Amino acid sequence: MNTEMISKAANGTLTGAISFPQVVGQLLAAGVEYYHVDFIGLRKTFYSGDGGMVLTAIPYEGLPAVAPEFDPIALKANILDSQQNNQQYREFTRRAMAAGVQGYFAFLRGKRVTNWGRDGDQHTEWFPGASSPQS
Repeated sequence: MNTEMISKAANGTLTGAISFPQVVGQLLAAGVEYYHVDFIGLRKTFYSGDGGMVLTAIPYEGLPAVAPEFDPIALKANILDSQQNNQQYREFTRRAMAAGVQGYFAFLRGKRVTNWGRDGDQHTEWFPGASSPQS
């Protein structure tokens, strides 16, 4: 994996300099297969298919605690706002935590993100244009 490319993409997300589709393209080019976002630990871990791993921080201050109850309706509204209105990642993070999301896995090759709450509740969102095998 290309650590420099991963760090650049991660930072571009945090600053709002690049969109989610751009991040996905850059991470795939850097050798990332999937990544894990941990809102409790405020970090992201990027994984390659051969076992490589790169860790980056989420250095935002003033974020809320992760809400104890998972609110899939608020999460879906947050996701749509990001997709349709180019919401910045800091605001996405704040709203996700307020909706009870403790973290998520973004599966780049699988074209989906699975979010989960503190009790194990989950919501899987397919990348725009992708669809589940059940569709």
